[in-house]
Amino acid sequence: MSVKLSEEQVAVYLSKLMDWRYERQSLVRTYGCRSFREAAQAAAAIAELAELADHHPDLSIQERRLTVSLTTRDCSGVTGKDFCLAQQIDALLLPTH
Repeated sequence: MSVKLSEEQVAVYLSKLMDWRYERQSLVRTYGCRSFREAAQAAAAIAELAELADHHPDLSIQERRLTVSLTTRDCSGVTGKDFCLAQQIDALLLPTH
């Protein structure tokens, strides 16, 4: 079982990520995309990463925006697993967004 990070620990790790925010016990980021199709393709790519990590974010597409929400459900909060996947998602998406 993962260990839930304190609010102070979350703030420290969050300062190392660009454009992610902490809300409702989750890490959240919205990516702008050029089209709905591109947002759907990005969501599919994130799904592949999530399967490999066995850690599944909530994904939401609104027109040309993809919102990712990460939380560790078994501890009802943010853990190191969330920050690790956030970094992987940024590495995957930022070169094209």
